[in-house]
Amino acid sequence: MGPKAYFCSIFGSMKTKTSVTLSSAILDELDQLVGKNGNRSKLVELAVQEYLHKLKCAQHYRRELDLLNGHAAKLNNEAKDVLSYQVKL
Repeated sequence: MGPKAYFCSIFGSMKTKTSVTLSSAILDELDQLVGKNGNRSKLVELAVQEYLHKLKCAQHYRRELDLLNGHAAKLNNEAKDVLSYQVKL
């Protein structure tokens, strides 16, 4: 493991204690999922990580879609031109 990977593995795993207010219904569901000896914090952290990942993917998708839409007319014209050279069977 290189120095950068070592640094990231140590500091990427450091935790900061925080307080979050959740409804009792959400807490009940968390408790059902983690069980009597489970770790709510771990489940909440995983859920937030997944949510953040989904947001990043959605942002990436929107940027890609904006790029495609920005070039749509040119791409459509090129496709029409290429199709005009096709031989009808």
